[in-house]
This record gives sequence, C-alpha cells and structure tokens, in this order.
Amino acid sequence: MEGTGITRLCQRNLLPTTNPSLTCRFFSDSVIHHNSFHNYNRNFPKFLVSATMEASFKPEEARVPAALPLPTPPVTKFKIALCQLSVTTDKERNIAHAQQAIEDAADKGAQLILLPEIWNSPYSNDSFPVYAEDIDAGGDASPSTRMLSEVSRSRKITIIGGSIPERSGDKLYNSCCVFGTDGKLLAKHRKIHLFDIDIPGKMTFKESRTLTAGERPTIVETEVGRIGIGICYDIRFQELAAIYAARGAHLLCYPGAFNMTTGPLHWELLQRARAADCQLYVATCSPARDGGSSYVAWGHSTLVGPFGEVLVTTEHEETTLIAEIDYSVIEQRRTYLPFQKQRRGDLYQLVDVDRLNSTGAK
Repeated sequence: MEGTGITRLCQRNLLPTTNPSLTCRFFSDSVIHHNSFHNYNRNFPKFLVSATMEASFKPEEARVPAALPLPTPPVTKFKIALCQLSVTTDKERNIAHAQQAIEDAADKGAQLILLPEIWNSPYSNDSFPVYAEDIDAGGDASPSTRMLSEVSRSRKITIIGGSIPERSGDKLYNSCCVFGTDGKLLAKHRKIHLFDIDIPGKMTFKESRTLTAGERPTIVETEVGRIGIGICYDIRFQELAAIYAARGAHLLCYPGAFNMTTGPLHWELLQRARAADCQLYVATCSPARDGGSSYVAWGHSTLVGPFGEVLVTTEHEETTLIAEIDYSVIEQRRTYLPFQKQRRGDLYQLVDVDRLNSTGAK
C-alpha cells in the first residue's frame, strides 16, 4: 500500500515521463526518509525535473526530419557588406554601379557582399518582363549575373546577389543568385512567397500579376558558412526561417524592398523576430529610396545578431554598411537561452517537406 501511495503522488505531482518507474524510484529514494511532502518539495533535485520534462516533451521530434547540429563554419569571424544601392531605369548603369559598390566593399575587407532586391531594374510589374534575364543561359543573356560571377572570382569573395527578374521559358521569377569565391553559381533562390498586398488608400501591389512563385527553400554552403536565402516577403514566414535553422544555417540573408507603408512598422521587427526565433544572424539589404519612383523603398538595410540585437543599420540613402559577424556568439546565445532544446515535439512539429522527400533525409 505504501508503494501504491508513492506511485499516486508521483503521478499527481510530476510531469509525465517516458520512464515512470525511474521517476517513482527516485521519488521513493528521496521521500520515504522524510516526514512530509514539504521536505520532498524542498529536496527534490531540479535537474531531474528538467530531464523529465525533456524526455516528456520530445524536443527532438519538433523538427521533422530531426534538426541538424550547427556545423563548424569555415571561418569564425568575417566582414559582411550590405550595399544599399540607388536603382535607375538605366540597366547598364545599375550593373556598373553595383560592381563598383562590390569592389569598394571588397577593398575594405568584406568577404561576403549582399545586394538589394531587384537592383538592376525598377520595382514594377511593367518593368519585370523588360529587364528580365535568362540566368540559366548566362553570358549575354544575363549580364547582371555575368558581372557578379566575374567580380566574385576576381576579388575572391562570396556574393549574395540580391535579386533580379529572371526569365525561364514563359515564366518570370524574382531570383537571387549566390556566387562563390571561384565565380561559380552556388545556388539560385526563387522568391517563394509573392508580395500581394492591398491596403486601401496606402499600398496596392501584386507580384503575382507577372511573377511565378519559387517552390524550394534555398540553403547554401559557402566559404563564410551555411546561409539560408529568402527574398523580401519571404521574411514574414517564420516557418521558412525555422527550416533553415533546422538545416544548420549560421546566417539568414534577405534582400528586400519593404515600402513606406509596411517598412516603418515591420521591417526591423521581422528581422529581429527571425534572428531571435532561430538564434542566428540575419542580414537584409534594401535599395536606396527614390521618392520619384512608382514603388518607394523604405531602405534601412540592417544586420541583426542572434539575440535579436541590431548590430548595424542605416537610413534610406545610398550607402554601404560593413560589419563583423562572429559565429561563436551563436553557441554562446544558445547556451544562455537553450529554448532550441525545449520545444514541445509532443504538441507540434515543423515538417521540412523538401528535406523529408529527398533521398538523403534521415
């Protein structure tokens, strides 16, 4: 009877466990020699409660497939440049101007360069078909990416090439190309979430009028770490960022062009939220503001640290920000606040469909 009473109290006062006998055995060891539940409550080691919680909550099952460990990056510290460029209707000028900004940043020691969303074209549905390039064909069919390839190779830098309108067959995409230090195309991300917004009297824009949505998340291995790529509106979807974090990303990069309606409210908020959600660095890069264009960008390119802290930001004018990223801070922050290990896999799951369906998923 005494043992039965112990079991009942154990079930009533402890969190569920995958090994009830272990919990009850500990309870009997700790409590039978004391005269009251008060003594039990005072003497029960907190670490066992924590271990029981973790076993019960199944945090490893909150990510499907299971989250990958954060890999050791090729470098611990490096400089990133955010090139907030002015964009005109002159495509050749835009390309030459971007090249100059990249080279200037490389001269200042930047090893990773991030460009804005739609930096070679005005941001409008009328312009996308006119300025679109065939990235897969390359060469003269894609002068913008040809420049990025050449300058990344000549300066031995990694370039997250903002985004440009891409033509592929009869479809148009908003696409970001990543080039390695050898000038080779490492990845191409097509904007997954198209920007369709209608706020009466303030902002109406529908990318889906001309653009097709991409269908795959993009994470890329570079000489400055594992990077997850999103474009502008993609930043609103925490599931995409969570997938990148579960794939072991060190840094999330979002070229974007938030506008004068949503920018003041949400631009910095979303960057800090994604960084805090995932305990990763988040870098964004916007075009400079042109008050005379049909779509006016908010600007404010920013680098956020893995605690959600703004490390460097700017206003709306054309400029290049250069800042240092220190990946050792990621593990430090995750040690301070280990919520990645405290997820409730018994209550919810994030399913990485692309990875789950791949032959390499485990």
